[in-house]
Amino acid sequence: MKKRDTRILLVDDEPDILEILGYNLSSEGYQIITAENGVEAITKAKKHKPHLIVLDVMMPEMDGIEACEKIRAVPELSETVITFLTARGEDYSQVAGFEAGADDYITKPIKPKVLISKVKALLRRFKETSDEDGTMKIGNLTINREEYKILKGKQEIILPRKEFELLALLASKPGKVFKREDILDRVWGNEVVVGGRTIDVHIRKLREKIGDERFKTVKGVGYKFVV
Repeated sequence: MKKRDTRILLVDDEPDILEILGYNLSSEGYQIITAENGVEAITKAKKHKPHLIVLDVMMPEMDGIEACEKIRAVPELSETVITFLTARGEDYSQVAGFEAGADDYITKPIKPKVLISKVKALLRRFKETSDEDGTMKIGNLTINREEYKILKGKQEIILPRKEFELLALLASKPGKVFKREDILDRVWGNEVVVGGRTIDVHIRKLREKIGDERFKTVKGVGYKFVV
């Protein structure tokens, strides 16, 4: 995906912030679309189908949390990466943002170089990480979903089925925070009722086998895979 083909929707009720973010990102070659509130953001997201949405939390008419929930309900925008803009110390906004379906958050004010680096990392999540034979390659890790095989470098790692499925889910979108209820539904489904503690146990085992640094806990929300 080339930069000139990459669409980024910036949403903020402060024109100065839109101008600064837009200038720096358009200078990098990205297509920039802007909106000044949540209602306008939903309309433009449906129209332009952006690859990335940078969404402020506090806005008039409709805040970012509600806008995110409504955008996530649109099927054709299910793969769009959404990151929130939050002020320092707004931990409650970050948790609420993840619960609404956001993939990440950016703390403002943010320096241009840091912003560009963050956006590049976020857009990497939009790209398909699997090839035709069902193999995912993330860093030095190769996950073959058809053969249930894991390679860490040249070392083969054998995982029980549920650990493998949990790893494959988290690694399918590096950096995305998967909510605990989503993990339970997608990995365990309608099987014997299990509790959140089951996820914690499986994550602990994966940390021991794959690497502790690969898994990050987002308190009160869930887990994400780190590249």
